[in-house]
Amino acid sequence: MRRATTFPRSDVPWRWAVLGACIGGMLALVLFAPARWLTARVASATGGQVLLLDPRGTVWTGSAQFVLTGGPGSNDAATLPTRVDWHLWPSFTGFRLRLSSACCTPRPLAMTIGLGLGSTRVEVADATSRWPAAILTGLGTPWNTLQLEGDLDLRTQGLKLRWAAGRLQVDGRAELTAEGVASRLSTLRPMGSYRLTLTGGSVPGLQLTTLGGALQLTGSGQWVGSRLRFTGEASAAADRETALANLLNIIGRRNGARSIITIG
Repeated sequence: MRRATTFPRSDVPWRWAVLGACIGGMLALVLFAPARWLTARVASATGGQVLLLDPRGTVWTGSAQFVLTGGPGSNDAATLPTRVDWHLWPSFTGFRLRLSSACCTPRPLAMTIGLGLGSTRVEVADATSRWPAAILTGLGTPWNTLQLEGDLDLRTQGLKLRWAAGRLQVDGRAELTAEGVASRLSTLRPMGSYRLTLTGGSVPGLQLTTLGGALQLTGSGQWVGSRLRFTGEASAAADRETALANLLNIIGRRNGARSIITIG
């Protein structure tokens, strides 16, 4: 009769149990990571100018109040009228993100975020959205003085952004149309409608045009490295100079009837 083999007592089963518990705990931590982890990362990446307050849910599926601020030490802040919802999925090269807010996105905005060695890529799906111009007030000077009113329609087409070695590369196109713009600096309401167009290429360009109205705005610029260099001018229709005088004094350097706008 063959003798049964017996194994000495050991703590191997215990070790497997502990290892399984640790792996399960790590998976739970990743899957149910609180939304505040993501909001802290957004605040850090934007220098405190974009805040996601009152976060709910997880890093992967959650919502928060979207706030623009002037950064650390600033008293300026503006909040979207409705919360922002997000859904985030990991991919082989980064993440896929879907954003929506009841006030502003008829359909969720989708984008792919790619993370490489020393580079970040963002590919934005073609979409349209509408945002309140008043949200810009939170960014501080000069927006807190202008206190713009109106709607900002954003449209993207084949938009791809890449940051690498301190340089911004752009493919595709984005249009921001400001309709029925008004400001507390002028009694004229509205002052006009405008379009700001970003076009990709070896040197990304920015073009400002007036669609209509008493306040005439024109300008163009380019991204050099990661910095924008923009030059434009503002002027008033002949019969509206008095109503727009305060605004023209604020938005640029006066040169006769014109106001010269320079960035970078």
